[in-house]
Amino acid sequence: MTKLEKTTFTTGLSPRWRLTIAATAVAALSACSTVQVQPLEPKGLAEATKSDAAAIRKDVEPITGPLTLEEAMARALKYNLDRRAKMMEEALALRQFDVSKYDMLPKLVSSAGYTSRNNDKISLSRNSEDGTLSPSRFVSSDRNHSLGGLDFTWSLLDLSLGASSARQQGDRALVAAEKRRKAMHQLLLDTRTVYWRAMAAQNLQAVVKRTISVAEDALKDARSAEGQRLRSPIDSMRYQRQLLENMRLLEAIEAELASAQLELTQLINAPIGQRITLANQTERDVSAVLLAQPIEKMETLTLANNADLREAHYNARIAREEVRRTMAKLLPNVSLNWGVKYDSDSYLVNRDWQEAGLQVSFNLLNLITGPTQLKAAEGGVALADQRRMAMHMAALTQMHLARLSLSNARQQFDRADSIWAVDVKIAEIVQNQQSAQSQSKLEVVSNATTATLSQLRRFQALAQVQAAENRFIASLGIEPRIGNVQELSIKQIVEQLGNQFTNLGQFFR
Repeated sequence: MTKLEKTTFTTGLSPRWRLTIAATAVAALSACSTVQVQPLEPKGLAEATKSDAAAIRKDVEPITGPLTLEEAMARALKYNLDRRAKMMEEALALRQFDVSKYDMLPKLVSSAGYTSRNNDKISLSRNSEDGTLSPSRFVSSDRNHSLGGLDFTWSLLDLSLGASSARQQGDRALVAAEKRRKAMHQLLLDTRTVYWRAMAAQNLQAVVKRTISVAEDALKDARSAEGQRLRSPIDSMRYQRQLLENMRLLEAIEAELASAQLELTQLINAPIGQRITLANQTERDVSAVLLAQPIEKMETLTLANNADLREAHYNARIAREEVRRTMAKLLPNVSLNWGVKYDSDSYLVNRDWQEAGLQVSFNLLNLITGPTQLKAAEGGVALADQRRMAMHMAALTQMHLARLSLSNARQQFDRADSIWAVDVKIAEIVQNQQSAQSQSKLEVVSNATTATLSQLRRFQALAQVQAAENRFIASLGIEPRIGNVQELSIKQIVEQLGNQFTNLGQFFR
């Protein structure tokens, strides 16, 4: 570029254009400097908190009577916030699958534009024989003109990659469904375990408080007797220590039971602080039905329905599809283009026209990188297959361990139930003897504490049975066959849950 041309380039702009460019640059720089960190404002945070609280409680049926285990499970399935999040993740994955199917469509792009310059577009001609420039100058374009077009593009590579991506996204949606199933099994396990802990709290808290009160009265009497030297000091100290030890055990029981109600409230999405009365009901024994099934049927059911194993199968399919995607990228691409164009330039003889083209392209570097890309994709398939085989063994092992755990938990519950029955009878006898002034308060407190501990262990053993049942059911891949919980009422879900747990053998037919 000559000195004259440089001068013309820098000074050819009119003052109006130079002012416009300068103002635009200043505005852009000032916009960048105005971006600031914006912490949450107390008012905005309070409004968001209020809105979230209303959304959490929206459409939640109130608890109107004693809560049964089936109703607690139904409320957890319908209202638990974590489960809602998993369901939304599955729904989002399905929507992404629907969107990915449109990637196979060709591209149809509409464009419009406007171009302007401050001087004419002038061109010169050079003589090809002697290299001299023609003295004539030619204006070949208007200073201001508009452009428009409609372009259709179809690519074989885009079609292939779009179909492959849609298949992968479909498998990811199925993986999300398996994750939702696992979350549902864990939710039911937590609900059943916490329900019986809350039942223990409901049945034992009054007994614990009453026994602690008796122990405190006995401790006062012992300290008074010590002060009056009615007993030897060492006997008095031993008496007091045993009372204090019993009180410590009772207070530990009270502390352990205190959180059960809150945990149950969180699982079923009930108002925090609401006192939930649990229905006194007999424990449903489904262990016998589960343990009576043949091992071969259990293994077949596990391999067909286990959520972790099914997820591993889908991940293996995704990895195989990735190999096909990689191979498609390495092949030559064929693209077809067609478009309708328009240009308002008055120097054009034909201001609107159509154009079409066929293009074949191939990235030559694929000859070098292709084998490496294929090996990486095939390595992903090998890894997915290995994980699936490992999960195959893990699922069978998990099922056998869950079955063994259920058998042991049931045996421990039966033993804890028998011990509790004996301790209750002992406590009643000691209480009657104390009424007849033949037993001390220490004996009453000690035996009442032992009976309370036995009853607590019975409830704990029952909760372990419930948890073991649910783990066994989850390892088999069995789940309640109910409809859309968002469309069903709590009463309808309770009925369906009750029928299916009553007829659990139907899953093994």
